[in-house]
Amino acid sequence: MSDIIQLLPDHVANQIAAGEVVQRPASVVKELLENAIDADATSIKLLIKDAGKTLIQVIDNGKGMSETDARFCFERHATSKIKTANDLFNLQTKGFRGEALASIAAIAHVALKTKQENQELGTHIKIEGSQIITQELTTTPKGTSIAVKNLFYNIPARRNFLKSNSVETRHIIDEFQRVALVHPAISFSMYHNENEVYRLEKSNLRKRIVAVLGKKTNEKLVPIDEETDVVTLTGFVSKPEFAKKKRGEQFFFVNNRFVKNAYLHHAIVSAFDGLLSSGYHPSYFLYLTVPTNTIDINIHPTKTEVKFDNEKILYAIIRSTVKHSLGQYNVAPALDFNRDATLDVPYDFKNKNVYKEPSITVDSSFNPFKTDSNNTSNFNYKREKQPQDWESLYTALETPKIDIHNIEVTPTTDLNLFESENSVAKTYQIHRKYIVSTVKSGILFINQNLAHQRILYEEYLENITVKEAMSQQLLFPLEINFSKDDIKLIEEIKTDLESTGFLFDTSKNETIVVKGIPTTISESQVTMIIEELLEDIKNEIPDSSFSQLDVMAKSLAKSLAIKNGIQLNTEEQENIVGRLFTCKEPNHSPLGKPIFITMELNEIDKKFEL
Repeated sequence: MSDIIQLLPDHVANQIAAGEVVQRPASVVKELLENAIDADATSIKLLIKDAGKTLIQVIDNGKGMSETDARFCFERHATSKIKTANDLFNLQTKGFRGEALASIAAIAHVALKTKQENQELGTHIKIEGSQIITQELTTTPKGTSIAVKNLFYNIPARRNFLKSNSVETRHIIDEFQRVALVHPAISFSMYHNENEVYRLEKSNLRKRIVAVLGKKTNEKLVPIDEETDVVTLTGFVSKPEFAKKKRGEQFFFVNNRFVKNAYLHHAIVSAFDGLLSSGYHPSYFLYLTVPTNTIDINIHPTKTEVKFDNEKILYAIIRSTVKHSLGQYNVAPALDFNRDATLDVPYDFKNKNVYKEPSITVDSSFNPFKTDSNNTSNFNYKREKQPQDWESLYTALETPKIDIHNIEVTPTTDLNLFESENSVAKTYQIHRKYIVSTVKSGILFINQNLAHQRILYEEYLENITVKEAMSQQLLFPLEINFSKDDIKLIEEIKTDLESTGFLFDTSKNETIVVKGIPTTISESQVTMIIEELLEDIKNEIPDSSFSQLDVMAKSLAKSLAIKNGIQLNTEEQENIVGRLFTCKEPNHSPLGKPIFITMELNEIDKKFEL
């Protein structure tokens, strides 16, 4: 039998590696930005076209590469960061595997220009699908410029799996923010389709956070600073009153690298115990510095998941440090929060001497039971005169003797209630979650939350596309603060939001002014609804939505639907059931979940069979 195992060609192996390293355009952005930082750049520019599908270009003023290194960097596992296996446990840089550029070059058209400071001319290399097309000397400034064009051009199946431009752009911005937040000493700029998105000057950490997320962020931040033998912890957490329903501003950085760690996230959340309403999440920007030999960052290709040697110790330190900072800055109650303020000594009496002890006099001849006129006390005790016929008061309490053999027993349950359909309620609520109703063939179980989602979804979709929704004017317009990215997104969907009943005034910098809201919502719900709507549009939930209008209708319905756990009276239950079955698609919720199930009578009968 012939041999069947063979070595893969390099270009095929590179494409396979690209499947792990390059998941979407944002993955390329991350790798190129990290390479620029490792090159000691002090200024980095990111250029994007069509959400990275057409062009991703990173230009830096770092130390550049020699002609040999420029060509060699596209080879598999070619790296200047490690030489032995032990170096993996003492990493000081971001990129180290030597897979990124080789993987990117295998699935895109790449143009590299680079020059070192002591060189007169730089190197210009063009690569397509791992094949070097040209290599020549060129005039270029110090540093490196890498342009990645037509990503996944030779893997159309991967390109078809990319989401819409708005979603892919959101992922790119997320990666850009993560890199920019951890390197405030480097100036960054970002352009999308030749429009400036960010221009971040060199600054300190607090100013960088404010520059990325908006000016209003400054008042939300509580500083964190703790140094131990195990970890040095710095950064900021948000005040509890600025917590949000949606996650999105939770940043963990370990040794200047963004990571995701659910265990340490729980430490932050537990530090806010008793300070947050149910369902709200705190924002935080925490920077951990640990010895490189106590962390393993080589467990995932994207390097966002890490493994610590002493997670339990880190958990305790983070939790106690955050809790201490919240108390230190009077955000959380102090240790003496049960102190009785009435026991405080007034300032006027603080330095005065204690008053002379009062004297107590006792009348030793006082007798409360003595009634004659010679009693020297002022107390006159007078006994009430008892009624002569006092025994008659108890005659009514005597229990008559009853012959138990002659008692007629009547049932307490009215059996007629179960015989007449008109005498019972048409619907019942179970565990404040399900509405139960009878049908000819058996019993119907309806999820009240999903049913209301379907009702609201079809109403909002009709308001957006067919007719204009009713709006109520606010006596005092609401000013709501958002980040620059969110403001731009709101401007894009403002017309659609107005068709649902929202009315906006002229938006200010990082602030939107709401002067009217739909009649179906309250003023206190506005911020929560808009935040959830923005989050859903960013993530395009569900991914297969036909349009942005559809996403908007689904998001509004999900936010405003009656939640499970709400008690409904009979009229409200029947209203939901009646409106549900007038919908065009009553079987499934807007997100495709079944709204109700039926149980046939024969199924119920089988439960009682032996």
